[in-house]
Amino acid sequence: MNLLSKLTFAAGLTSLVVPSVTLHAQVQRAGKLAETYAQLCANCHGAKMEGAQAPSMLDEVWAHGGDDESLARSIRQGYPEKGMPAWSAALTEKDIRSMVILIREQRAKARQAQEEITKPVDAITVKSQLHGYQLNTWVDGLNDPWSLAFLPDGRALVTEKRGQLLVIDHGKLATTPVSGIPAVDSESQAGLYDVVPHPDYAHNGWLYLAYSHPQKNAAGKAVSLTRIIRGKLTDGAWTDQQTIFEAPVAVYPPAGGPHFGGRIAFDRAGYLYFSIGERGTMENAQNLAVPMGKIHRLFDDGRIPDDNPFAKDAQADRTIWSYGHRNPQGLAVHPVTGVLYDAEHGPRGGDEINLIRPGRNYGWPIITYGMDYDGTPITDITAKEGMEQPIKYWVPSIAPCGANFYTGDLFPQWKNHLFVASLAAQELHRLEIKDDKVLADEVLFKNLGRIRHVITGPDGALYVLLPQRIVRLTPAE
Repeated sequence: MNLLSKLTFAAGLTSLVVPSVTLHAQVQRAGKLAETYAQLCANCHGAKMEGAQAPSMLDEVWAHGGDDESLARSIRQGYPEKGMPAWSAALTEKDIRSMVILIREQRAKARQAQEEITKPVDAITVKSQLHGYQLNTWVDGLNDPWSLAFLPDGRALVTEKRGQLLVIDHGKLATTPVSGIPAVDSESQAGLYDVVPHPDYAHNGWLYLAYSHPQKNAAGKAVSLTRIIRGKLTDGAWTDQQTIFEAPVAVYPPAGGPHFGGRIAFDRAGYLYFSIGERGTMENAQNLAVPMGKIHRLFDDGRIPDDNPFAKDAQADRTIWSYGHRNPQGLAVHPVTGVLYDAEHGPRGGDEINLIRPGRNYGWPIITYGMDYDGTPITDITAKEGMEQPIKYWVPSIAPCGANFYTGDLFPQWKNHLFVASLAAQELHRLEIKDDKVLADEVLFKNLGRIRHVITGPDGALYVLLPQRIVRLTPAE
């Protein structure tokens, strides 16, 4: 895989057009980090960090501590008495942080190379830490499915990124998509995202959609941003559409591009939450005047609650619930505590699971555990007063997408565990969370393709969205 493919794959993009000058610059910068390691470190620690004159950096043995700060301190000040030079004169603090991330990446790759992670085949029993399971194809013939929702009458709805909403009737995929769905920008990471029924859908029939809304700005340029609408499904058509959230076109970024967010969740009180990424402009995440880089809260009909943290701030977007987010593509409410969590794309390294609290700042891009895709540093700090820490982060990145708590009865030991889909790593993760801490992170399977979403079905099975199909996890026979 060439460098552009790696950058695209890691970022979770479906398509990307990069000018040749930009690509050349990326290639140069991406090579600099590896070049720096080769020049300063490889002679002692080995070309692949496997060890030479100095010990390996791929095992768990650390003479001076293996946490991030200890690694940074070792690089910064060295241990001259043991032959380890101090590199503070040659490397900035940001460069040192990038080197720590590189070490973390290589350690993780070495560890993964020694692990046997399951690539399941239909109808074959798979053993996991808590349950044996079987994986079987439920629906085939899809094209980049993004979200799945079950209806009380036994049907289900699935969105495809390119802009189609399809009905699945008791396991059979309809040949004709739902008509009347509004136009969708589907370039690059843009598309049709979440479909979520109202908590009282059985009585009111409301369905909620998140999608990238194509518009033309005052200059006539194509622009788009995440929009939330609701409507009803009537005889195979989308009807009764209402706008729940739509930002002013003046703040819409150029069409296509990255980081739309696009996830929707309802809490137990009936409030609606949705995510919008910072759209590739990092500064948006800290700017309360724009909706990008935020998680938002509304009533189910689009009204703004008076107790939103910035509802009385004339300079802020009143719908904001939390800010400082990069690209939250997963939202999930804990079925027991009612706490909201997000699964969020970091840069290269630094993917996060966050516990979302009102008015809190989650730090992007001032703090992060990652660096830019090309190996250049973003910041040298990972924590700052007044900014929230993730309860879990991944280095290297897994590119998390959909997330859901398991609420069924078929897998009793999975009850209330958080399942997270990943794009770049092609992994399904199971996280056990207790007292706001992640106690376990298990990869259930890997290498079946990029995973957009995971959701508990009404039958208690776990449904996982792969590139062309939806698979169903049930207990092993």
